[in-house]
Amino acid sequence: MPNRATMKKIFFALTLLSAASMWHCGGDSSKEGDQPLAKVYNKTLYKSALEGVVPEGTSPEDSSLLVSAYMQRWVREQLLMYEAERNIPKDLDIDELVRNYRASLVRYNFEEKIISEKLDSTVTEEELTAFYENNRDQFQLESPIVKCFLIKMPAGASSGDISRLWNSRSEADAARLENIASQYATLALLDRNKWYTLDEIAAILPKGTLTPDNTGSRKDGVLNDDDYRYFYRILETAQGKTAAPLDYVRGQATRLILHKRKQDLLEKWNEELYQRELKRENVQILK
Repeated sequence: MPNRATMKKIFFALTLLSAASMWHCGGDSSKEGDQPLAKVYNKTLYKSALEGVVPEGTSPEDSSLLVSAYMQRWVREQLLMYEAERNIPKDLDIDELVRNYRASLVRYNFEEKIISEKLDSTVTEEELTAFYENNRDQFQLESPIVKCFLIKMPAGASSGDISRLWNSRSEADAARLENIASQYATLALLDRNKWYTLDEIAAILPKGTLTPDNTGSRKDGVLNDDDYRYFYRILETAQGKTAAPLDYVRGQATRLILHKRKQDLLEKWNEELYQRELKRENVQILK
């Protein structure tokens, strides 16, 4: 990875290149009889550069605003470029940086083409489970997470049906609970498969209701404060500083598998290219 000094040089060069693109864009060359509109040192903006700036049908007032904005932007960009060129560090080889940057872009786009054509992006459940089991240390939780049900109702809303349905264990009542909560609750978390951080859930409930120390004993409750009534039920808990459950890190694990697969694919492709061109004598190792 480039060091800080090199990164500063690259950043400066890219800024200079960006300004240079504006320096040469928009009007230093003129047509015969063209009208000059603005000048910055030895650069001139001509009226012909404004072709296409104002869409057809634009009112005179809006046309004037668009032209004025374009001219202001052009002037500021020329000033930036002038100052950038005056302050080029003596040790900055812009041509080399441009060549390296171009080479990086060309290589990146070509590698993306190889990946899009040859990468198998299917990750089986068996592969995912094996990767997770072999790399559990990569998926350590920083803080506790929970699966839970939580409903937050305005204090004045009727919660009789919800109270009854909340304590039912039938699937039909669970569907009715979800339907009623969607209509009347301020917040309803009723996906039994979704993980939340404990901090997320604790922030919704009255302060102190749930903490890392009491999730084992306070698994179910109905609470009230001045504004709301809360129904909560902890379904599953995973403590901090332990391996995260697979279903919590499924997306992350899948991305890691595919990243490794991409690396292996590119390494294999590069090696095959090298060996092929070596046999064709397009590669020579000169001692």
